[in-house]
Amino acid sequence: MINFSTPQPYILLLTGAGLLIALVAWLPLALKRLPLSLPIICIVIGAVLFRWAPIPIRPLPLSYPQITERFTEFVVIIALMGAGLKLDRVFSWARWTVTWRLLAITMPLSIGLITAIGGWGLGLSWVAALLLGASLAPTDPVLAADVQVGPPRTGAEDEVRFGLTSEAGLNDGLAFPFVNLAMALGLAASTGKPWASDWVLHSVLWEIGVGVIGGWLIGKLFGWLTFHVPAETRLAQTGDGLIAIAATFISYGLTEMVDCYGFLAVFVTALTLRRSHRDHDFNHQMHDITEQVERIAMMILLLFFGGALVSGLLAPLGWADVAAAAAIILIVRPLTGLIALVGFKADISEKATIAFFGIRGVGSFYYLAYALNHMELAGADRLWGIVGLVALFSILLHGLTVTPIMRMLDRQHGRDPDADLAPADPEEPVEAR
Repeated sequence: MINFSTPQPYILLLTGAGLLIALVAWLPLALKRLPLSLPIICIVIGAVLFRWAPIPIRPLPLSYPQITERFTEFVVIIALMGAGLKLDRVFSWARWTVTWRLLAITMPLSIGLITAIGGWGLGLSWVAALLLGASLAPTDPVLAADVQVGPPRTGAEDEVRFGLTSEAGLNDGLAFPFVNLAMALGLAASTGKPWASDWVLHSVLWEIGVGVIGGWLIGKLFGWLTFHVPAETRLAQTGDGLIAIAATFISYGLTEMVDCYGFLAVFVTALTLRRSHRDHDFNHQMHDITEQVERIAMMILLLFFGGALVSGLLAPLGWADVAAAAAIILIVRPLTGLIALVGFKADISEKATIAFFGIRGVGSFYYLAYALNHMELAGADRLWGIVGLVALFSILLHGLTVTPIMRMLDRQHGRDPDADLAPADPEEPVEAR
């Protein structure tokens, strides 16, 4: 007779990990035509598990501040490498006009408006309000897979998908000066030390400039090792896409060692590595491994986010906070996005789509965790509640609308939304738009 005993925690963990990986592989296919997204499913599963399963922890970010910072950091850098590798468009000031508009106009305006909402509307201190603005202004490279370009050389790179992918890749690094500004103002308020020159010289000029240069140098090195050394030793011969993960960690680690913006460096490394041999099939393999690692890590993180939601993450919030979160998603991003695209040559439907899909999520979690781990700030639980609610609103609203909107946009431009995205013929180089 079979004797069933209570499974050991390790066995349960192993089984759960298997189910999670199976969902990672299967759900994107199952949800392809449905007005539903993978992040929504993950949050629901996490909420159910932490609400009714016998799990003895409450995954609130303030209870695990270092784990929250490091895990969100890991997910973002993997997503940035994947985003950079799949961009087909050759880098240039003219071809990336939509990106520069979103970075130079939309993000600063968003920071200013969210700061004003936090300071005047919610009664936060101006340091806390600025931190809120800096955390919530950048779009997220992790949760935006459904509005990003397709894998390398698939041709799925219209103006909307390109703009949203390149914006998410670069604005995560460029938001950091404003996070550092909030931290500098908080320190100056308690110590009286001057902050302006150090912020401009170090947090803006040094960290951005050296981050870009460092990312470019590391990308050039990996590009040479991967594609241009003698044939018998070039890394592309291995067929092992894990090279992309190595490039991610080395780029982020080395630039952080010299106190620069690692997020920015990783994305520049990815762009430079891709440019080393734009049409090589190995780009697909590198992209595929980063996408798989990213999806698994994202699902784990969102399971915990769902658990945090049912463990009291939103408990400190009032109706004013709910209204502010809705305004950030429904007014601030669409308004600032449309302002940035005034005069840009694109259909109004394309402009509206770019402006609407300002997805917030994991990047915002990281910035807030980083700042709160490096400064004392009253009302941290409320800030976490607001950021969590904005992310939840974004995941629900954008997740439920992304499939019908993007399919409609594809049809308007004569594309078949159900066509399989297969790599182009390797003899036919990707058109540089």
